[in-house]
Amino acid sequence: MQVRELTWFYEAIREDHRILPSHIAVFMALFQCWNQNDFQNPVPINRRQVMEAAKISGLATYHRCIRDLHVYGYIRYQPSYHPSKRSRVSFLIQV
Repeated sequence: MQVRELTWFYEAIREDHRILPSHIAVFMALFQCWNQNDFQNPVPINRRQVMEAAKISGLATYHRCIRDLHVYGYIRYQPSYHPSKRSRVSFLIQV
């Protein structure tokens, strides 16, 4: 069985030389959040959980990856700026 959304992502990044391993790790952690929320778009995310799943310990690295994935058109990131509200991510996968 093929997961079309993952196939799309890996095909898209094959020629995108801006994407680093940290971007892939964050995207996969976000994808897991999406999966656990029945592919709800947008999906609420928890920064700490995403960082743990992506094996990223630096806050600056996390924010750079999220911002880059947003700017590069892989996700739409909606930060909450409120401590009790989660940020949200929409996946812009074209399958």
